[in-house]
Amino acid sequence: MQEQPVTFASQNLTLEGLYAPPAAALIGAVMCHPHPQYGGSMYNNVVEAALEAFWQRGLATLRFNFRGVGDSDGSYGGGQGEAHDAAAAVSYLRAQLKDPGAPIILAGYSFGAAAAWRAAPQAGALDALVLIAAPLQMMNPGAVPTAKNILLIGGSQDSFCPPAGLNELSAKLNNASFKVIDGADHFFAGYEDEVTTALTEMLTALSK
Repeated sequence: MQEQPVTFASQNLTLEGLYAPPAAALIGAVMCHPHPQYGGSMYNNVVEAALEAFWQRGLATLRFNFRGVGDSDGSYGGGQGEAHDAAAAVSYLRAQLKDPGAPIILAGYSFGAAAAWRAAPQAGALDALVLIAAPLQMMNPGAVPTAKNILLIGGSQDSFCPPAGLNELSAKLNNASFKVIDGADHFFAGYEDEVTTALTEMLTALSK
């Protein structure tokens, strides 16, 4: 998929991103990267695995660097700033689609999943919220996001997002489903194809 460099505003900052606009895309997906203070950026392996699933489904996509990462303005925002960035990315992508009311998927990996969770209430109507290896200790269990569907993906060996925790979170949500990738830890090294396959299957199930 051909991506093109773009910039968009988040609060008083300018963020950089890569936008892929398939000609026939009616649905868009925003993908949030892992922790900025630990080397996370929009070029992460799991980010790219998720994007592959979105492209297989014909979605327009936007990945971007949080504030202070790469050529994005600003500095680390402690999680709340990054939630603003994620919501701003959704607004930007929604404005690019032919139908401004088109369904949007907001997705994130690790820290990016927590940012997406926090951003959901301010991001407008979401067709789905995709949380990959969500760091459960960073997510407020009382602040359930508004999304038509919530898709959870984790690894069987992930200590930050253990399968039992995913199961517990899924049980608290009336619109959630989850998949556990056997053998994968928090970083999914060597399991990128399994992430793509799992997310593709979950997205396909939503359209039936």
